[in-house]
Amino acid sequence: MSKRNLALIGATIVSIIYGVTFTIAKDVMPLYIDAYGFILLRVGGSVLLFWLVWLFMPKEKIALNDFPRIIAAAFFGVAFNMLTFFKGLSLTSPISAAVIMVSTPMIVLTLSAIIMKERMQKRMVFGIILGLIGTAFLILYGKSIGSATNAGLGNFLVLVNAISYGFYLIIVKKLMDKYNAFTFVKWIYLFGFIMVLPFGWSQFQTVEWALVPTDICWKIVFVVVFSTFLTYLLNLLSMKELKPTTVAVFIYLQPLFATIFAISLGKDELSLVKIGSAILIFVGVYLVTQKKSVQ
Repeated sequence: MSKRNLALIGATIVSIIYGVTFTIAKDVMPLYIDAYGFILLRVGGSVLLFWLVWLFMPKEKIALNDFPRIIAAAFFGVAFNMLTFFKGLSLTSPISAAVIMVSTPMIVLTLSAIIMKERMQKRMVFGIILGLIGTAFLILYGKSIGSATNAGLGNFLVLVNAISYGFYLIIVKKLMDKYNAFTFVKWIYLFGFIMVLPFGWSQFQTVEWALVPTDICWKIVFVVVFSTFLTYLLNLLSMKELKPTTVAVFIYLQPLFATIFAISLGKDELSLVKIGSAILIFVGVYLVTQKKSVQ
């Protein structure tokens, strides 16, 4: 099998894991552990795994002037984005959260235009507007069943997380070009852990582990090992063989897998607002990421 096909399989597995994570994480929080306490567990476990793997990797020295960029990547890619995402997910439904996450490629393009002064075509601007309308509809009217205690605020926080992740992708690009990923990812997660510690420590301390069922413990392990550590490794493998735009396209599969998984377990339901919002966001994303055809 070619490296490209392996990379495509890796990217698909990432989408399936993320799609499943929306529902699995909802089962854990806020009932057994609050959002920030869960993040502390997730980031802390990943720090240990990344530093362990690094022991067996070729060693590289990081230039001191690259540490501010690593700290910024830790803020936008780990601390701020996870805090807003998990808090948002604890307030909204799995499908709504997954649909909003699809706007990430559009956000990356918009941020690139602002930060890197990249020119945007009218088609892209129109696509971004459509995507924003879809997201706004979902935030304002995307009511959900089950444990969606405040869907409007939850959806808004998931959007903030997507914007934060967009910043992270732009910041980390220069590090990817310069170093082996394992050289800096362990630092990104270590700084990220230090940043989430003040938010998550008190919630982590209140968890009564004796009362946490075994299946919930396995779900926590799944989120740490598969949804954080493994997905990051598979994404790096994919990024080596595929263009970032191709990898970004796989984000669109997440709502599909999240929807199938959440509905099959009765954790969520489809509504006209969710379907309509999803169509607007998908059309917007399609317009933004379409390449100009070269004759």
